[in-house]
Amino acid sequence: MWLKRRKRDNRRLMPIRDQKDPARGVFTRRALLCMAVQAGAMGELARRLYHIQINDGDHYARMAANNRVSKRLLAPPRGRIVDRYGIALANNKENWRALLMPEETTDVTGIIERFSALIPLDERDRNRIARELRHQRRFVPVMLRDFLSWDEMARIELNAPSLPGVLIDVGTRRVYPEGELLAHIIGYVAPPNENDVAHSTLLALPGMRVGRAGIEQNQDEKLRGTAGSVEMEVNAVGRVISELNREEGVPGEEISLTIDRGLQQRVLNHIGDQTASAVVMDCHNGEVLAMVSTPSFDPSLFDSGVSHAQWIEWTNNQHTPLINKAVAGVYPPGSTFKPAVAMAALESGLVSPTDRVFCPGHLDVGGTRFHCWSRWGHGSVDLHLALKYSCDVYFYEIARRIGMDRIAQTAHRMGLGVPLDIELPHTRSGLIPTPAWRQAHHHHWNGGDTIVSGIGQGFIQVTPLQLATYTARMATGRAVQPHLMRAVNGELSPMANPDNWPSLNMPEKYLQALRAGMFAVVNEPHGTAPKAQLDLPGMAMAGKTGSAQVRHVSRALRESGHFNSANLPWEYRPHALFICFAPYDAPRYAVSVVIEHGNAGADAAAPLARNIMRDTLLRDPSNHTTPPPENVANADDSFE
Repeated sequence: MWLKRRKRDNRRLMPIRDQKDPARGVFTRRALLCMAVQAGAMGELARRLYHIQINDGDHYARMAANNRVSKRLLAPPRGRIVDRYGIALANNKENWRALLMPEETTDVTGIIERFSALIPLDERDRNRIARELRHQRRFVPVMLRDFLSWDEMARIELNAPSLPGVLIDVGTRRVYPEGELLAHIIGYVAPPNENDVAHSTLLALPGMRVGRAGIEQNQDEKLRGTAGSVEMEVNAVGRVISELNREEGVPGEEISLTIDRGLQQRVLNHIGDQTASAVVMDCHNGEVLAMVSTPSFDPSLFDSGVSHAQWIEWTNNQHTPLINKAVAGVYPPGSTFKPAVAMAALESGLVSPTDRVFCPGHLDVGGTRFHCWSRWGHGSVDLHLALKYSCDVYFYEIARRIGMDRIAQTAHRMGLGVPLDIELPHTRSGLIPTPAWRQAHHHHWNGGDTIVSGIGQGFIQVTPLQLATYTARMATGRAVQPHLMRAVNGELSPMANPDNWPSLNMPEKYLQALRAGMFAVVNEPHGTAPKAQLDLPGMAMAGKTGSAQVRHVSRALRESGHFNSANLPWEYRPHALFICFAPYDAPRYAVSVVIEHGNAGADAAAPLARNIMRDTLLRDPSNHTTPPPENVANADDSFE
C-alpha cells in the first residue's frame, strides 16, 4: 500500500513539461487556423489594393478629378449678320445667367426651391426647367434664370454654400442695333422647343437660340457655330474656385447681306407711317439693296419672350406688322401688269406695236361692259400710247385676242406668279390664273376673266418682290433672280456676278417698245406719272402706274360721274402701285412700291418711288465698297 502511494506521489512531482495536456493540441490548431485566415485576408487585401491602385488607378483618378473638376459645354457665339458694307445688323451682347448642373446635386427639387426663394421663378420658368430636366441628360446644364442683374448675382454668390450645383455663367444674347428697320429681313431668334432639341443636341445648351424668321431662320445652321467646353475647379459644395481650362466654341459664320442699311433707312423715312412695302433691286445681278415693309416690330422682344398682351396687339392689328409684305403680301398688280400682257401679245405675232385699238371709254363683250379708267376714252391708240395713257380698253382687247394661257406663260418668264428663290422663309408665289387652274377648282373660265386679267385684275396676285424682279427683267432682258446673301465669311456669292444670269430670250425690239412706253408714262406730256420725273441732270426714269381695286364698283356708280374712291373707308380703297427703273439709257436699279389702300398709283406711289430712286442713284450702292455719306441724298424737300 505504501509502495503504491509512493509511486503516485512521484508522478505528482514530475515536471509540467513531462505531463501530457489534452487542451494543448486544440490551442495549436486554432492558432494555425487563425493565422491562415489572417494571411488570406491580408492576401485578398493586397490583391484588392493592387487591383485598385494598379489596374483601376486611372479610373479612380478620373473619379477623384471629377469630384474636384466640373466640365461643361459652352454655347458658341451666334454668327453676326452685317450689311453690304460690314455694318452690324444682328450682333451678340454679354448676358449673365444662373445655371444648374443636375449631376452635382442629389436634391434638384430642393435646390430649385431655395433658388426661387432668392430669385423668384414664375410659372413659365418652372415649366421650362421641369421640361429640360425631364428631357436632358444630367451633365447638360439647365438655365434657371436669364438676364441677371448685379444684385441678383450677388445674392446667388452669397448663398452659394446652400446652392450646390448652381453657378453664375456669362453667355450672349442677340441684339438688333437697327430695331424695327430691318426686322422683316433679319428676323429674330427665340429659345428652342422640344422638337428643335430632338433634331440637334447642341440646342440643349443654355443660351442657344433658334432663328424663327428672316435670315436668322433661313441661315440658322450656318449661324449656330460649334460648341466649346470649360473645366472648373470646384469645392465640396460645388462652388467654383478657379477655371482650369477653356476651349472656346467656333462662332457661327458671318453673313453679309446685299442690303444697304443707309438706303433702307432712307426708304423707311419716305414711307413714313403708311402701310406699304418697297423693294430696290440691282437690275444687273438681282441684289436686293433695300426691302421695307411697314409697319414693323421690335425683333429683340422675342429673345427674352414676347408677352401675351404684345402678341395679341400684333395679331389683331389690321396693318399686320409681323408680315413681311414685300415677300408675303399678295396684291392685284393693276396696270403694272400691262407690259407683261403687251409682251405676250407681241411674241404671239397676233399684235404688233403699231396696231391700233379705238377706246371710247369702254368695251362691250357679250352684254357686259368693261370700263376704261377714263370714262371719256382715249381714242385710237397703239402700244406706245396705250402704255403712256394706261388705256384699259387697249389691254382688254389684246388680252381677248391672245388668250390667258399666253399671258400666263409670259408673266411667269418675267417673274410673276412663280416662286422666287430668295433667302427668306414664308414667301408667297402669288398667282397668274389660267383656264386649267380655274377648272381644277371646279369653276368655269369665261371670256370676262381673260379681259379683266388684261389690266391686272381678277384672280391675279403678285408680291412687291415679284414686281421689282419683273421690272429688272424688262430693263435688262436677263432672268435675274433676287437674293439677299452677298457673302459668307467674306467669300463673295457667285450670284453677285451679272454674267451668271441667262437671257430671257425675248426680242430686244419688243423689250425696247415696253421700255419706251414706260419712259412716256413718266416723261412725255399727258403720261400718267408726271410726278415721278427725276430732277437729276442726265438721268431719266421709266415707270408704270397701277391702281388695284379691292371691291367691285357697280356700272351705275361708275357712270354717275360722282364716284371717288378716295371717299371710301381706308380698307375699301384701291391699292396704289408703281414700278420703275433708272437710268433709262443704262438701267441699273429697279424699284417697286405698293401702298395698301393708297388709292391712286399716280398720286401716292409714283412720287414715293421717285424719291426712293433718286436716293438710290445718288448713293449708287452697287458701285461703292464703303458706305456713302448719309448726307449724299438729303435734298428731298422739293419732292415731299
